[in-house]
Amino acid sequence: MFKKILIANRGEIACRVIKTARRMGIATVAVYSEADRDARHVELADESILIGPAPSRESYLVMDKIIAACKDTGAQAVHPGYGFLSENTEFARRVEEEGIVFIGPKHGSIAAMGDKIASKKLALAAKVNTIPGWNDVIASPDQAVKIARDIGYPVMIKASAGGGGKGLRVAYNDKEAFDGFASCRNEARASFGDDRVFIEKFIEQPRHIEIQVLGDAHGNCVYLWERECSIQRRHQKVIEEAPSSFISEATRRTMGEQAVALAKAVKYQSAGTVEFVVGRDQSFYFLEMNTRLQVEHPVTECITGLDLVEQMIRVAAGEKLGFRQAEIQRRGWAIECRINAEDPFRNFLPSTGRLVKYRPPAQTMEASLPVPEGGGVRVDTGVSEGGEIPMYYDSMIAKLIVHGLDRNDAIRRMGEALNAFVIRGISSNIPFQAALLAHPKFVAGDFNTGFIAEQYPKGFSAAQVPHDDPDFVIALAAAIKRLSLEGSTSLTGQLRGHEMVPRHDFVVVVQEEGGARTGHPVRLRLDNGFMLVALGERTHVIRLDGALRDIAIHGEADGKPFCAQVERLGLDYRIAHNGLTVLARVLSPRAAELYELVPHKPPPDMSRYLLSPMPGLLVDVAVQAGQKVLAGERLAVIEAMKMENVLVAAQDGVVAKVVANKGESLAVDQVILEFA
Repeated sequence: MFKKILIANRGEIACRVIKTARRMGIATVAVYSEADRDARHVELADESILIGPAPSRESYLVMDKIIAACKDTGAQAVHPGYGFLSENTEFARRVEEEGIVFIGPKHGSIAAMGDKIASKKLALAAKVNTIPGWNDVIASPDQAVKIARDIGYPVMIKASAGGGGKGLRVAYNDKEAFDGFASCRNEARASFGDDRVFIEKFIEQPRHIEIQVLGDAHGNCVYLWERECSIQRRHQKVIEEAPSSFISEATRRTMGEQAVALAKAVKYQSAGTVEFVVGRDQSFYFLEMNTRLQVEHPVTECITGLDLVEQMIRVAAGEKLGFRQAEIQRRGWAIECRINAEDPFRNFLPSTGRLVKYRPPAQTMEASLPVPEGGGVRVDTGVSEGGEIPMYYDSMIAKLIVHGLDRNDAIRRMGEALNAFVIRGISSNIPFQAALLAHPKFVAGDFNTGFIAEQYPKGFSAAQVPHDDPDFVIALAAAIKRLSLEGSTSLTGQLRGHEMVPRHDFVVVVQEEGGARTGHPVRLRLDNGFMLVALGERTHVIRLDGALRDIAIHGEADGKPFCAQVERLGLDYRIAHNGLTVLARVLSPRAAELYELVPHKPPPDMSRYLLSPMPGLLVDVAVQAGQKVLAGERLAVIEAMKMENVLVAAQDGVVAKVVANKGESLAVDQVILEFA
C-alpha cells in the first residue's frame, strides 16, 4: 500500500479523498493555487504545495507542475478527483511514465472511452445497446443536415470530446441541425481543442441512468447498481439518487451486465461509470463512459456500504477486489443534492464572495465511515465559514447526501436537511432544491431529463415554491415575535407601572413580490411551554427549542418536528421553510392600520442600463457608443465559475455610453452600458 499520495484537485473532492487516505494510514499532499491558499483541502492535508496563479489553466491544469509536486514531496501515487486532469489521457500516461501510480484507469482505457465516436464503436463491438446515429466525423453543416434527415428528427449533435453539457445541441429540424452543427463545432474547438462532431437519435422523454462499475488489474469487474440522474438543468445534474425507482430488476441486471462487458472490453481498472439513456419503455442505450470518480458517487456508497475512494486506491496498489457480484448489497435509498453558489431567482447566475455564515445540518454519516443502519445525513464540502467562493472554479459549495429506509424516507430526510442548511453572504440554490423535492411529480417518480425545463420554462420564482401549509410560516413569525417580547418582560430597571406586558393579538403583514402587502390577524397564548397561534379558523401549536438568535430554529409544530431559518431584518422577519421564503412584519392591530397608509416605494427604473447580473470578468464588449442594437443582440460576455454568460439586449435601442472596459472585474449590478 502507498505511504503517500498527492491529490491533483481542490475543494470538496480533495477533502473527500483525504478522509479515506487518513483512515487507511496514507499521508496526503494537497496542491493549491494562489486563490486557494487558505482553502479547506490545504488545511486538511499533511503537506501542501503551491502550483500557480488562480486560473486553473495556470495551476490545476498544468501537468508539469503536478508531476513536479509529486517528485518534490515523494508522493508515490496521484488521485485526480473529478474535473481538471481526471480524464486527460496524456496526464495519466505521463504520470505512469514518471513511475508514479495514477489512481484511476490506465491511460489506454481513458483514451478509448474519452473519444465518444471511438467509445460508441467499442460499445457496439461489446454488444452494448447503442443509439442509432452517424459515428464518423462530419465535415460540414450540409452533411449534418443530410445525416439528421436520414436518422429522423429529433437528433442530438455532440462534440466527440465533449462533456458536462458543452458541445451538445438538440435539433428538431433542418435549420436547427445546420446551426447546431456550427455551434457545437465552435464550442468544442474552444473548450476541448477538438472540433469533431457526431450525430445520433435523440430519445424523447429520456431518463439518464448510470451504472457504477469497478474493475481490478486481475480481470475482475463488477457493477455497483445504478444511479438515477435525470433531474438536470442545462445538462448539469442537480439531484441524484440510488437506486432508480423507474427500472425493473430485469432491466437493472441487463444494464449492469452490459456495463461490465464494456469495462472488460477496455481492460478497465478502477471505478468508472457507464451512462445510459433510458426510454419510456425501459429500452436503454449507451451514452458514454466516465473514466473517473463521479460527483454523485456518495449515493452508491450509501446503498452498498463500500468506500469507492478506498476501492480505487486498493486497485491502483494492485489488490484484487475483495468481493464478487453476488455479495454486493443494495440497502435503503440515497439522495444527493448539489448545493451550488448560484441565485435561482436570477436565472441561476453564479454568486461569488465570502461565506459569512456556513452551518450545515447535523451530520450522522461521514465519508469513508460505515453507513448507520437507520440512515442519516452526510455533507461533503471543501469550504468552511468565513471562506471565499472564488470566481475561477465551479460553483459547488457542498454535496448534501441523505440515506433513508426507502425513497419517501430519503425525501423527507433531505427536506429536513435543506431546511437546516444555513448559507449567508452568497446566494445558493437551496430554495430550488427544496421546491424540486416537494414537487408532486418528483415525489411520484414521474420525471425525465426534461423535467426542470418543462416545469420551469420561464425560470424559477418564489411563487413556484410548493408548500403544504404556508399559514404555518405566518404563525411561526407571530410566535417568534411573542416569545421575543416575553423575554423583554424580565429586563431589570423597568419603570413601575409601565413594565413590558406582551400583547396577545397581532397582525402579521406579509410583503408580496411587487410591493403588495397582506395582513393576517392572529391571537396567541402560552400553554405549558407551547405557543397556541390562532390564525383564521385554525390554531397552530408551536414549541421552539434553542435560542431565538440561532438562524436555524428547531422545534415542534402541530405534533411534528420542524426546522426553519429565521432572521431579523430591521422590523421584519425573513422566514424560510421548505423552500418558501416569507418577509413578515408582526405589528399591533393599530400599527398595522397605520402601516397600510405608508406607500410602497418601488425600486428605481434601471432599464436604461445594462447591469452585470453577477460578479465576474468582463471578457467582451460587443458594442460601442452610438451603435444601434436590436432586441436579442449580443452586448457583452461575462465569465464566472468556468462559464461564459452572454448578455443580450432586452429591446431595441441606442448605446449612449460604454461604462466598463473589457478585462475588468465586475461586481454584481455594476453598470456596463448606458442606453440613450
